[in-house]
Amino acid sequence: MKSDRLLSILLLLQTRGRVPAPELAERLEVSTRTVYRDIESLSAAGVPVYAERGRHGGIALLPGFRTDVTGMTTDEARALFILAAQGAHAALGLDDALGSALRKVMAALPAPHRPAAELAGRRILVDPDRWLSGPRPAVDLDELHTAVFTDLRLRIRYRHGGETRLRTYTVDPYGLVAKAGTWYLVADRRGRPQLFRADRVASATLTDAPVRRRAGVELAGVWEELRRGVEERPVGVRVTARIRRDRLDMAVRILGSALTGPPRTGESEDEWAVIELALPVVEAVRQLLQFSDTLEVLDPPEARRVMARAAAAVGDIYGGDTAGP
Repeated sequence: MKSDRLLSILLLLQTRGRVPAPELAERLEVSTRTVYRDIESLSAAGVPVYAERGRHGGIALLPGFRTDVTGMTTDEARALFILAAQGAHAALGLDDALGSALRKVMAALPAPHRPAAELAGRRILVDPDRWLSGPRPAVDLDELHTAVFTDLRLRIRYRHGGETRLRTYTVDPYGLVAKAGTWYLVADRRGRPQLFRADRVASATLTDAPVRRRAGVELAGVWEELRRGVEERPVGVRVTARIRRDRLDMAVRILGSALTGPPRTGESEDEWAVIELALPVVEAVRQLLQFSDTLEVLDPPEARRVMARAAAAVGDIYGGDTAGP
């Protein structure tokens, strides 16, 4: 609705100061021409808004103009109080600040919306951790948090997965991302984007040098690029296996993104289901040993041979324990 769009423009200008018209159009998903018509509507309503042309131009409010916006809807109030359940604030040391902010928002809400907002916080709980993820190592985000807000380069000592030694990198941070309960530092290293797991950062030190981010690049865009790189990495081998149906739900939860599609369950009386997986290398098929005799690799033949060798090696370890009751 136009009234919502006008309110969004007003809030953006109060928060950001001068904003280019194309950026407003992109954020509001309308044309630039529509943005200029909305600006005319705001001006006609008495809002001191103006537009400046040129390379560094944009749309802005006259200095000192502020407006208190308390016309929040019930759904907007619910959304804010559910946001408080996301769990990211504790890791950033912002729990107390969040509680204080929500109390101020509650006080500013129209009286009819307060019960719904308070109820949403008690009835909706978001736990970002996956099942069976195990205890997570303690993560100190203080220095990383400081780095992304001070626009300074950061020197980190970092341990890659599967390695024991620490490597030293100088990086240009874009920001922090919490993904399924795991925190990541998103940064450029030598001008190329890279992900660093926060729990593998042994130490982080701010430098005196200003950050060197690529022009026009923001955190959301870098994260999307890196996320696609992880999820769409080239497939090394495709594996077909069958698994007993009573273990299928667990297999889907554990194997997750390795599955290339939904399981094929066949007839209802069939005790087996067929699954297909995309693995980076054929040796990665060893992870399927956790399903013991409830899963059989069908194809390709080299994957079956890897499983046979791995099963034989396990049998050698426990072969002497088979005697007895």
